Amino acid sequence: MSPVLKTVQTTLSLNKLSSRNYPRKEKKLLQHGSCSFPINNVQLSFQGGLEVVSNVNSSHKEKTCLYDDGELEALPHVQTLREFPQEELVAKVVMVRFDSTILLGGKLDLSSLSASKALYTIKYLHECGAKMILVSEWSRKINPKLLDAQAVADILSSVLQLKVIALRCISCKSPLRREDLQKADIFLLENLSEYKEEVANCSKFAELLSSEVDILVNDSFCQSHKVLASTVGVARFCYASMAGFSFEENLHQLKKIAKTKKKPYLAVIGGGNLKSKAAALQFLASRCDALVFVGQMSFQIMRALGHSIPTNLVERDARKAALDIVQFAHDKNVLMSYPKDFWCTNQHLPTELEVFPAHGVSASWLPVDLGPRSLEEIYSLVTNSKKIIWIGPVKFSSSKPCTVGTSKLAQMLCKQSQCECEITIVGSTACEVIKNESNSLSSFNVLENASVVWEFLKEQKLPGVMSLNRAYPFEIDWSVAYHDASQPLVVDIGSGNGLFIMGMAQNRKDLNFLGLEINGKLVRRCLDSVHQSGIRNAYFIGSNATTTFRSIVSSYPGELVLVSVQCPNPDFNKPENRWSMLQRSLIEAVADLLASKGKVFLQSDVEAVAMRMKEQFLQYGKGKLHLSHDQYNIRINGNAWLEENPFGIRSDWEQHVIDRGAPMYRLMLSKSTGS
Repeated sequence: MSPVLKTVQTTLSLNKLSSRNYPRKEKKLLQHGSCSFPINNVQLSFQGGLEVVSNVNSSHKEKTCLYDDGELEALPHVQTLREFPQEELVAKVVMVRFDSTILLGGKLDLSSLSASKALYTIKYLHECGAKMILVSEWSRKINPKLLDAQAVADILSSVLQLKVIALRCISCKSPLRREDLQKADIFLLENLSEYKEEVANCSKFAELLSSEVDILVNDSFCQSHKVLASTVGVARFCYASMAGFSFEENLHQLKKIAKTKKKPYLAVIGGGNLKSKAAALQFLASRCDALVFVGQMSFQIMRALGHSIPTNLVERDARKAALDIVQFAHDKNVLMSYPKDFWCTNQHLPTELEVFPAHGVSASWLPVDLGPRSLEEIYSLVTNSKKIIWIGPVKFSSSKPCTVGTSKLAQMLCKQSQCECEITIVGSTACEVIKNESNSLSSFNVLENASVVWEFLKEQKLPGVMSLNRAYPFEIDWSVAYHDASQPLVVDIGSGNGLFIMGMAQNRKDLNFLGLEINGKLVRRCLDSVHQSGIRNAYFIGSNATTTFRSIVSSYPGELVLVSVQCPNPDFNKPENRWSMLQRSLIEAVADLLASKGKVFLQSDVEAVAMRMKEQFLQYGKGKLHLSHDQYNIRINGNAWLEENPFGIRSDWEQHVIDRGAPMYRLMLSKSTGS
């Protein structure tokens, strides 16, 4: 194994739910009743139905419940390159959206965490045998050497110690061809900042970018608050979209901000534009014990508290927002601190400096830095905190980006970081000051792009995050979910009200049944039914199985013998729907994890949907799945289908279709013995 792959499996391991080979088990042949269907030499046979109480009024929350309502809606658990099976990357074409501010900056620090993670994403993919297409935007402002794509390719080649070839396809509007990708392993497309279609998220432009691409790896977290063709648009044309190592690290740091286990929690807030950040400030007030304002926003808070402020320091239309924040903090019993004095400069004699109390800044004098009393109060609050976030510069309308007050604050935080205090630094200016004071950022959580963080604090969904595939965020204790977790497993994707799973579980005690359903309310209702009925071989998990199937099922200790997909919503399953149920990634996961001779049962009351499911499983099943022709006994419109449900247990929608006399289109696929 190469050194890169060894590293990711050890020092970078984050409880990966990896795909696995199932151990051989003793097979049994069981037969019940007249309607039977063999699955992996375990005979599944069912007749009749099951009446499930639908109106369950219970406050009981079973300790085995794995459904979590606590996940931040704006930051769902996404698929990461770390968790994606390495074997699925071999010979795949992967587009990597990299962060030019990290890899192309004039002062690239290879020892920094951000740079090492960004480089590792590309090197890891190369070690896994993937072909790569690198895309980003760049400007000569960050590095005067960035003259054109060829110059950038040369810089990347030097940094990566891997050959990067510049390609022209965007400017000539010519899609990439497979033969173009035989020339090398890593390619670079043109500068995205030169194309307005990028910021417009133009669908045709995204399709051009993604030509011949199988997988998108987004490693540009600094752009995640924007809707771009290279991050959001391209994801629609790739069968898998995931976060790179740098993106994943930034997500991890961002989630830490919302956690409140460590107290007291202090927020040091700089910068201006209070009105546009009002929602973010309320978010911080809902989680922190104190808000300390050290920038232009402090004047708006002082004004809301009734203090007199020079008109030139008042932010237009921000009074109501400031009053609301003060009231919200008061109701939450959150301390609000603002500067008690300022260093000020004379407008007529700029070199003349004098300290003024916050409420007594004279006319013709402008605040440029925090005064000594202000710094003393901040020091007292900092030294008594166990968690701190610093976001926004200590900057006033006429001050320099880095002031003495900024340096003093950085020194306080550096000292406090040695006292088991968790500190998050947000923004490039703050990060640079901290680095100058401590020579390292290793003791801090660092997020250099403040714009992304402000959007998160406003509880806005980040488009670059939402466009990625989902992954199941929890490690599952199967011994808690089932009485015997070694029994073969049956999974129903889109289990709805759970009638099929519950009926199957009651008839076959020698199998375990798992329902995967995206509707959280239905999942909770099904779990209540399982608990009240005392069934120990049925369970339900709330998740989008389209992207979490592999991470969930791969951790199960027994064999997967049957997967069913029944009556998916036709509108939800249109080919152009980004989140249609049967994505290629799901089908490949089913084909990989299904045991030899295992079955896939598909049915729909819409023939076009059934045909599409059949075609997709045969197309993306890696040659491991084939139709079980001997069971097809009716023909509709020239196509062969199963006449009856082979299990005798109907889902709620199937029963509804049968009751109205409409046909069901059913088929069964089997996994080849040698797969």
